Amino acid sequence: MKKSKTRWGTHITLILVCFIFALPAIYTLLMSTLTTQQAITIPPDFFPSGENIFDKVDHVSTNIDTLMARGLDAMIINTIIVALVVVICKTVMAMLAGVVFVFYDFPGKVFLFFFILLTLLMPTEIIIQPLIQIMADLQWVSTNPRLALTMPFFASAVGVFLFRQHFNNIPRELADAAQIDGASAFRFLIAILLPMSWNVIGAHAMIQFIGMWNQYIWPVLLPLETQNQMIQVGVVQSATIGGQATFNLLMTAGVIASLPPLLLFILLQKQFMSGFALTRDK
Repeated sequence: MKKSKTRWGTHITLILVCFIFALPAIYTLLMSTLTTQQAITIPPDFFPSGENIFDKVDHVSTNIDTLMARGLDAMIINTIIVALVVVICKTVMAMLAGVVFVFYDFPGKVFLFFFILLTLLMPTEIIIQPLIQIMADLQWVSTNPRLALTMPFFASAVGVFLFRQHFNNIPRELADAAQIDGASAFRFLIAILLPMSWNVIGAHAMIQFIGMWNQYIWPVLLPLETQNQMIQVGVVQSATIGGQATFNLLMTAGVIASLPPLLLFILLQKQFMSGFALTRDK
């Protein structure tokens, strides 16, 4: 009996904690269903009398039509393309670096790996100005805007560390056996390491996709056309009318912007959770 009461208390506590963490999302969803007049009311009129669920759907539909007319759809497509390019390039480069650091011996390997990890301590703000100058010198902002958005993010110290730790837990006997069989380094990577690394690849891809999806500082500093801009900049721009933010549009834009990474998390949830279980038993 006492054990049952303890279990109920634990469940109630967990439900309350989950509800507290979900409050911002619930507030955002409720605000996205309001008209502009309802949203500026203090406190917001979430459940006005005389309205039903279909009125709420109509409000959301109107908000979405307003946002899409202002170019939010083009920004979503552009952000998906930019994020996918960065994810693919980061994953490939991190995986190749992990192979080099684990299966190859060369002078200064430990120092080089330490230097890569040291870049994690470098604040992003100190490299923004040099990067902007490089983009201006190369004229990529006007000629290749997507290259300007993606190129500075092709390398990932986190990815190198993640793949190095993963490959360290793969028996070296596999590499020795592949070498004896005459397999090249590329064939060893594709035929042996790649099938054993899908969970790590999925976890790394989701982390990098969400990180790139949430980019704001870098794209907002670049003088890009609307159709070439990132979604987080578009959320702010699309919800601003006459220099003032309309909270219902802002929340609707936030909900729309959160759907692609949420869908990705649902699809890669298993890989994400198991991608960090880096043990020899994998």
